[in-house]
Amino acid sequence: MPNFLDLHAISKRFGGVVALRNVDLSLPAGEVHCLVGENGSGKSTLIKVIAGVLRPEPEGRIVIEGREYPHLNPVQSTACGIQVIYQDLSLFPNLTVAENIAVGRHLGPPRLVQWRTIRATAETAMARIGASLDPFARVEDLSIASRQLVAISRAMAADARLVIMDEPTSSLTRHEVDALIRLVADLKRSGICIVFVSHRLDEVMEIAERVTVLRDGAKVGDFPAQEMNDRKLATLMTGKAYAYETSALDSAKGETVLSVSGLTRTGQYEDVSLDIHAGEIVGLTGLLGSGRTEFALSLFGMNPPTSGEILLYGKPLALKTNAQAIDEGIAYVSEDRLTLGLVLEQPIASNILITVLDKLANRLGLVPEADRERTARTWIEDLAIKAPNPDNAVKTLSGGNQQRVVLAKWMATGPKLLILDSPTVGVDIAAKDGIYEIVKALAARGVAILLISDEIPEVYYHAHRVIVMRRGRLAGECIPHESSEADLQALVDA
Repeated sequence: MPNFLDLHAISKRFGGVVALRNVDLSLPAGEVHCLVGENGSGKSTLIKVIAGVLRPEPEGRIVIEGREYPHLNPVQSTACGIQVIYQDLSLFPNLTVAENIAVGRHLGPPRLVQWRTIRATAETAMARIGASLDPFARVEDLSIASRQLVAISRAMAADARLVIMDEPTSSLTRHEVDALIRLVADLKRSGICIVFVSHRLDEVMEIAERVTVLRDGAKVGDFPAQEMNDRKLATLMTGKAYAYETSALDSAKGETVLSVSGLTRTGQYEDVSLDIHAGEIVGLTGLLGSGRTEFALSLFGMNPPTSGEILLYGKPLALKTNAQAIDEGIAYVSEDRLTLGLVLEQPIASNILITVLDKLANRLGLVPEADRERTARTWIEDLAIKAPNPDNAVKTLSGGNQQRVVLAKWMATGPKLLILDSPTVGVDIAAKDGIYEIVKALAARGVAILLISDEIPEVYYHAHRVIVMRRGRLAGECIPHESSEADLQALVDA
């Protein structure tokens, strides 16, 4: 098919920093094209050039369906049929589904809202992608997967010819990812070009026809997806080769840190029993609705069980609040770091120290500046957080460094048990590898770790033992060092 979009020699400089360097990109109509690269590789800058948010350097050229543009503005980009669905979806949570889909349209004279037309537009757009959402439901009441359908429907209502999806699966379960992949295939068949940006390389391989790799603002190359695998892509993205080996405990199991017996939360999970030992990383995986997160929240005092027993180093716990759990030495890293893990507008140092302010405070309830700075610097150095100034807002960091801040926050409490719920969501391959190394180092210090993820490779390669949950019950156990990744996948899918 003919190309919908051609980019020639696109560069972008911010002062003395080169964000893009002579990048060429061709996007045929009806193609699913993946754009991959580490954080800082130039992906977001390139997307903003296409969307008209950023103006490239004068030597670059943008050609859309044969017509050349020196640069675009957002109005031109939208008029050409380009729609970007950003990672945060950019929806209005207080408005309805229909209002979000038809936003900015259908104002009649004298600028009165044409509500019937708005609803019809929304229903037509949803029908194109097979979505069946209540047009009068408020977006803030929808799940992440449903909100994403709203964002895609909005693109359809705008007669999109090119849809760029920036990290569309970062907050989705495997079941929801499968539904999205089917939807992308339907859009392709209708002649719409899809640019799919993702750090989850298994999904890249599953959905793409071609893959463009960026590194340090330059294009490494275009590659047929069928010739790629996640290991080759990781090497192209970073210039380094990563080891994929299972983990085995080096010695006999340490002391039992957590012992759970017959734990039940009516309607969520039932009769869960497991042990985690000092220095052990136990993976917990399962499909949507398996009860993994609900169980983890019970261990953190935020979802009290209706029956059963929790022992920490042999001491019975009756946790009713997360404050109690923290006092007992239990830490929980949520998968939603932006909402639940960080205060984005606050300094990096303040985010790290928020869990230990009481310990650092003097008799007057004040934290001495020297203690604040020393403690923050210690954790920044220990976890290799790339933060030139601890007083910068944490929102200025990359996703991988933000996640390190979350880990630092909890490590500062000296936890006995660390619960990690999807700890590498939305971070690139190099940042993931760094987080895994931190987790393994913590286990080596004797911390017991519960690693929750719906990514089979994550628990297979980074846990000593993997437990599978299905419909609220434990469904089996896998020792990665003694079995294959396919064995674990089969256990999950059974």
